[in-house]
Amino acid sequence: MLPQSLLLSLFFCTFIISSPFCSGSFLDKPLSNFFERTPAYNPSTAYPSYLGTIDKERVDDFKGSLERYDHLGTLATSLGEVNVEDFRAEGVGDTDDTEAFKKAWKETCSSDTAVLVVPKDKTYNVKPITFSGPCKSDSVTLKILGKIEASDNPADYASDLSHWLLFRNIQNFQVEGDQGTIDGKGEIWWENSCKINKAKPCTKAPTAVSFVQCDNLKLHGLRVYNAQEMHVSIEKSVNVEAFNVIVTSPEKSPNTEGIHVTSSENVHIIEPVIKTGDDCISIVDGSKNVKATGVTCGPGHGISVGILEGGKPKAPVSNVLVDHATLTGTNFGVRIKTWQGGSGNVDNIVFEHVKMKGVSNPIIIDQNYCDQETACKDQDSSVQIRNVIYKDITGTSATKNTTTFNCSKTFPCQGIMLKGINLS
Repeated sequence: MLPQSLLLSLFFCTFIISSPFCSGSFLDKPLSNFFERTPAYNPSTAYPSYLGTIDKERVDDFKGSLERYDHLGTLATSLGEVNVEDFRAEGVGDTDDTEAFKKAWKETCSSDTAVLVVPKDKTYNVKPITFSGPCKSDSVTLKILGKIEASDNPADYASDLSHWLLFRNIQNFQVEGDQGTIDGKGEIWWENSCKINKAKPCTKAPTAVSFVQCDNLKLHGLRVYNAQEMHVSIEKSVNVEAFNVIVTSPEKSPNTEGIHVTSSENVHIIEPVIKTGDDCISIVDGSKNVKATGVTCGPGHGISVGILEGGKPKAPVSNVLVDHATLTGTNFGVRIKTWQGGSGNVDNIVFEHVKMKGVSNPIIIDQNYCDQETACKDQDSSVQIRNVIYKDITGTSATKNTTTFNCSKTFPCQGIMLKGINLS
């Protein structure tokens, strides 16, 4: 009997050539030599763009900058850091510290030092808040040493149902979070979700942490738990490095994506650990040059790339590389999904060196994605998907079908290549 990897390769060679919904020729950006060009994943190296690497000196500088902080009272504190407790934040967990955080941020953003500290061993209760730039200093740092906890009263979000902690228009912003936590306290939102309680209407819930128009953003060790909906969203930002972001929420928590990237460029997600109730990583509308390496995912819905809204034309998603990932017990594996009736294109996507452990639906392309209360109507228009590579995808599947290509009849998938697929 032929090994499954060979059978899959033979099957899809035949499928690609013979199916009217899938084409085997690459278009204007050939990827056939990508296997030879792509550098191997190295966990000690960060990639600021799709195929580029950064030299060792820059890596050392990045790591060194993250070792500056130690504990409150160290030399770094004496050099002008702003402490939220200087503005009467109590940090006892049951009092509202929102105003203290607002005042502390105003002081930080207007100072030359521009370092804000959330002290350790304290729990700060914070309502929805926006941290806005631009700031006076060329660079800004937020050190989360303690716990920031969300208000669980939905009425507090009446003026903005989309955000809890919103960071907007802050350039050269660094968030150091590996000694503290951010807790969205999402239980009340999950209970009232239409996906949990069918009697409830489908409504939005806040994203726990949003970074919007934050160019040259660095996230180190950010720990976000129990988001109301999405955990971390990177939007309209350029040059982002997210290292060792940890996301945790229950498997049944609805719509709780781990890291969501939209309309952003040159994003590298390095060694995240994500356990959640939705996509571990989602890379959507208008994003390009996005790389995720050393990913640990599960439970959740796997890693998704696509254009998720129908209607008006959408900016393309292009140049996405997922390199070295381990998915365990997820509902899906590596997935491209696009809303039927949409427009735009998804191209130059590579999934390589991915290990599956009991994953349902390990490889999926779905040009007819539908996530709404009522069934979606068949439509002629669709997002074009082209130039996709699956390389070295191995492990075990929890479903009989290991590979599913649900391609559009009017805009068929083009340039799909599989190599070294071994799923049992």
